[in-house]
Amino acid sequence: MTDKDRTVKYRLRMPKRSVSSRGLKTKMGQDLRSRNRVWLLMTLPAALWILLFRYLTMVGVGIAFVDFKPRKGIFGSDFVGLQNFTFLFSTDAVLQATLNTVLLNLLFIVVTLAFSLALAFLMFQIYSSSISRVYQAVLLLPNFISYVIVSYFVFALLATDNGMVNGVLQGLGMPRVAWYTEPQYWPTILLITHLWTAMGWGSLIYLAAMLGIDNELFEAAEMDGAGRGRQFWSITLPIILPIVVINVLLALGSIFNADFGLFFLVTRNQGLLYPTTDVLDTYIYRALTTSGDWSMASAAQFYQSVVGFLLLLTANRLVKRIGGRDRDLSLM
Repeated sequence: MTDKDRTVKYRLRMPKRSVSSRGLKTKMGQDLRSRNRVWLLMTLPAALWILLFRYLTMVGVGIAFVDFKPRKGIFGSDFVGLQNFTFLFSTDAVLQATLNTVLLNLLFIVVTLAFSLALAFLMFQIYSSSISRVYQAVLLLPNFISYVIVSYFVFALLATDNGMVNGVLQGLGMPRVAWYTEPQYWPTILLITHLWTAMGWGSLIYLAAMLGIDNELFEAAEMDGAGRGRQFWSITLPIILPIVVINVLLALGSIFNADFGLFFLVTRNQGLLYPTTDVLDTYIYRALTTSGDWSMASAAQFYQSVVGFLLLLTANRLVKRIGGRDRDLSLM
């Protein structure tokens, strides 16, 4: 048999491809789209909302670089370059607001993390009990309460004339405190308020992570004489550490975005409290509504967005690195 005959025979034995690889990929893509057409249509309203209110509105960034006049519009107003930013950072108010934003958010992150972990571990100990479901619902409820309502709760407690706290102080023979004129107390007040609203949600996240731990590890630790505290530090915390780290990094990525409702509504926008409660969000709102300076407010918002974007990129990179070492962290 010649080489030509062998080649023909080999070709006859090879199975014929009914569809090319490129055509197969196209067909698979079409099948995938047809199967998920309903789900893709469900995402259409959210995609349109993001397009309209997140991307198209980015044209307004130009207000920060012009002397904006509503009648002239963004492109008709006089271009002033970085003049708005120069004036913005020449005042102490924006620097104080930046410092308050960073320090208060750091305080919230650290304290909320500690209380959420402790509460989650306590819930983990009684999870098999039927009453634990009631505790979870009670802890999660404040997360769904508007800060408008929370502000009235706080005012009922701290009102100078008929507040419950001043009533207790007066009953103990102590003088009343005008809480809404004393800025030094408000970092603690805001921290307690934030804990009340956010701690329940954070504890449920860590509780879900704890429930995924093999129970045999705790049984072995009990046989070795380890108490609850020792079990937490030696077993629970090392295993859920990747989740803790990722949550902290994500929180750090949005550290320049303060909770407007907490800082504006709970403090009732009292000017005497600005030294310790004024953050970038409330400063931008006040610059826009009080002075009517659109360019200044836009410059402050642009400054907040750029720094927040850089922090978010940094947090995202750190999360990816931590995510690549999940197995190593879980074995610590």
